[in-house]
Amino acid sequence: MEIRTLSSIKEITASQWNRLMPALQPFMRYEFHAALEQHQCTGNTYGWIPKHIVAYDNEKIIGIIPTYEKYNSYGEFVFDMAWADAYHRHGFEYYPKWVSASPYTPVTGPRILTDPEYNQQTVVSSMVKYSIEQIKSHSLSSLHYLFTTKETTDQLEQLGFMTRLGCQFHWHNNNYQTFDDFLATLTAKKRKNIRQERKYAAQAKADIEIIQGNNATEEQLAAAELFYRKTFGEKYGTATLNIGFFKQIAKSMGEQFVLIMAKRNNAYIAGAICFQDDETLYGRHWGYIEDHDHLHFEVCYYQGIEYCIKNGLKHFEPGAQGEHKISRGFLPTETWSSHWIKHPDFSLAIQQFLDNETTGMRHYIKDMQSRSPYKK
Repeated sequence: MEIRTLSSIKEITASQWNRLMPALQPFMRYEFHAALEQHQCTGNTYGWIPKHIVAYDNEKIIGIIPTYEKYNSYGEFVFDMAWADAYHRHGFEYYPKWVSASPYTPVTGPRILTDPEYNQQTVVSSMVKYSIEQIKSHSLSSLHYLFTTKETTDQLEQLGFMTRLGCQFHWHNNNYQTFDDFLATLTAKKRKNIRQERKYAAQAKADIEIIQGNNATEEQLAAAELFYRKTFGEKYGTATLNIGFFKQIAKSMGEQFVLIMAKRNNAYIAGAICFQDDETLYGRHWGYIEDHDHLHFEVCYYQGIEYCIKNGLKHFEPGAQGEHKISRGFLPTETWSSHWIKHPDFSLAIQQFLDNETTGMRHYIKDMQSRSPYKK
């Protein structure tokens, strides 16, 4: 086995990458990472420098870890700025670091891809140990795997990584046939509130369109990109994605790219950018140019739930954070990340921090579960 670090995804092909995936989860597809790189959504501008770890057996690719060298913590959604600040206060450099993740995407998924014909444990262990040696031998502080599956989290823990627990709010399809079937499982108060919100949203007199990416027009893609850019400009700072990226993925992975758009007086006024795979709808970005009561909830949550019911999807993940999602049927769900810190003293301090944080997070998740809107 030979392991290399690639500075561009273009050094391998889509078929070499995607054949290692157990399922085509959209944010781990070659096409997703390639579109980010091609349209400068990753790279030097935003501090996501490709450093993909690839294992070969006689030039046959048998393992891949999508990895980026980071000079900030932007777009990660696992917040370690306090760690960086502690390094700085003690005269050390936290950046650069290495991160294995889907950039700008707080979605749990595979982070270590392996050929099923090879011993998975051997390939995983070899690639992870290689990446740790790279951290040790270069001016890098740490290695982080973000939004890992439980299986990968356990594997990395055995290899000396620290585990960090997080929480999101997800909706689960209990074989509902209609939206009313879903409402029937809620308490009367929550059911009434949702109906009122949908009624208020309807007063905008907007038509809702659900568009698959491979059928999206230039107008629809431009509107979605405008909504995304406006939201980031007003709330989050930097809009790293661009129209070139959206156009490319609409072509290269259009069957997994979904737009939920609100149209009024022949003009798009709001919309949500989503992705899907065979089991899950992922809500990613929202924006608007006309503000109407509860239209956000209609486009981002209720239309997504209806879409899952209609298309037989089992789950709906509408994004990070948001306790307000609980009353609308989304329940607390554990997420994980894994961390390896080179400096021994900081490693010990961060482990102590994570021990305390995990205790608090488990209490938080239990409290959120107690607020479930579903009938007992």
